[in-house]
Amino acid sequence: MAETGLFDIQHEVEVSAEGAHRLRRGHPWVYEGDVVTAPAAPAPIVRVRDASHNFIGFAFYSPKSQIRLRLLSRDTQPPTEELIRDRVRRSIERRHDRLQPGGACRLVFGEADLLPSVVVDRYQDYLVLQTLSSGADALTGLLVDILRELQNPSGILERNDVKARRLEGLQERSGVLWGDVPEQVRISEGELAFWVDLFHGQKTGFFLDQSDNRIAARSYAFGRCLDCFTNTGAFALHFAQRCQSVLGVDTSKDALAQARRNTELNRLTNVEFQEGNVFDYLRAQERAGEKFHTICLDPPAFAKNRSALPSARGGYKEINLRAMRLLEAEGILVTSSCSYHLSERDFFELLSQAAQDAHRQVQVLEWRAQSSDHPVLLGMPETHYLKCFILRVL
Repeated sequence: MAETGLFDIQHEVEVSAEGAHRLRRGHPWVYEGDVVTAPAAPAPIVRVRDASHNFIGFAFYSPKSQIRLRLLSRDTQPPTEELIRDRVRRSIERRHDRLQPGGACRLVFGEADLLPSVVVDRYQDYLVLQTLSSGADALTGLLVDILRELQNPSGILERNDVKARRLEGLQERSGVLWGDVPEQVRISEGELAFWVDLFHGQKTGFFLDQSDNRIAARSYAFGRCLDCFTNTGAFALHFAQRCQSVLGVDTSKDALAQARRNTELNRLTNVEFQEGNVFDYLRAQERAGEKFHTICLDPPAFAKNRSALPSARGGYKEINLRAMRLLEAEGILVTSSCSYHLSERDFFELLSQAAQDAHRQVQVLEWRAQSSDHPVLLGMPETHYLKCFILRVL
């Protein structure tokens, strides 16, 4: 259970005019520079006011993070265990249509579900929990109790082995919080099945935010397909249902081993995987005069912060330019960016420039974002991080 006194809020934080304006226009974060007075003692949840002593709300407080405050409630009454329980319950209910037996989806998406820095993913009968701020971390015991009550899972795994924890001054850790969790869990997505490594896989085990995009893109795929940054093969296997052949390329031996297991699981015989650097591979294929009918680009975030954006732009442009050159006429390019700092408008402009430099005319067939279990919160552009375009290269 939560620590006694967690919701007995004694401390107050004053924020600057800019911080107050930011909160009132719908963004839940206040940065270090906009905290005027800090609490007298460490406190996971604090009352927030402006310079005129006007009440703003209650927030998680992170004493070592650049993001000092994450707004939890605008109600004048302090938050309670019941508030947290209700937030989790409502978040799960919003995903009712996605909670299929054997499936996987995100149950709680942090700020977008009004539970700042709390992430809960469901894989079959198992849950993976992330608490990515000091305030959320203090709720771990309560969250486990609530999730057991609402979901009755076979096990709950903590995956707090992420850099975001270090930025909060928190220890990185992972392990089973309750019940039993196997190393490999089998899930379904569309008509396919996948083995997921919950303990060591990327994010919480699987890229759930691309689920809707994989299913949508599958219907466009045809012919000879190249899947770049294939990871554990999710896009590749969806494409294999419609393509003559699929080749997946990635630098990770472990990810490719899992991709091959997933291929065998689905009894697909037209998929191969190759270890290699995608940038080098695309250059080599262009020099060799190779051509493909479908190409997928789903790279990791090239711009993890604003300072990395210039070099990231160059990387995104290069892989898209080369993919456009490698495509046959009427070929399909599925291209994504998960870098929040590269905006949707900038990504669109970058693709336009790549098309010009490749001397190809390109149609936009679909303009997509992350899956619906990763909703975007209006007022917080950081929740709109994934951009996915399905293009036809003429």
